[in-house]
Amino acid sequence: MRDMIIQLCMAFLGSAGFSLLFHLRRKYLFITSFGGMITWAVYLAAFHYCGDVFWSCLLAAVFGAVYGELQARLQKAPSTIFFIPTVVPLIPGSNLYYTLFYIVDGKNRLAWENALKTGKYASAIAIGTAIVNTGLYMWKKCRKNDDGTGVDRCDHSESAVG
Repeated sequence: MRDMIIQLCMAFLGSAGFSLLFHLRRKYLFITSFGGMITWAVYLAAFHYCGDVFWSCLLAAVFGAVYGELQARLQKAPSTIFFIPTVVPLIPGSNLYYTLFYIVDGKNRLAWENALKTGKYASAIAIGTAIVNTGLYMWKKCRKNDDGTGVDRCDHSESAVG
């Protein structure tokens, strides 16, 4: 339990540091830092239940992307400024470091193991982000009329069939 609290505090501070480094407005500092902490909590909980880096990171990345989009609407600001600091705790810095360290040290098996883990983290973050962004795009494109008629407003002019 103590380790988890330390990890959550470090996720908060890591997101805060990233936000400060990129000169994010101070009024958004707590929002992004809290988002990073909660995103890491989602990762820890998912990893506890499934034990797989990819699926845990994917779920956490989806959460981070949704959190960023929600905060963007609430704060009337671009979602990127909330999303990026929120997923900073998911970035596999140590795995990337050890991958390169083992390559230089000539320990190819250990380098390969860390490279695979780094790839899992990176692809999970990318896929999680893509899932949320694609879902939002499709929802915006295909939502129903507000008049209650249920008429589909989807733009079908860009058909895949010539």
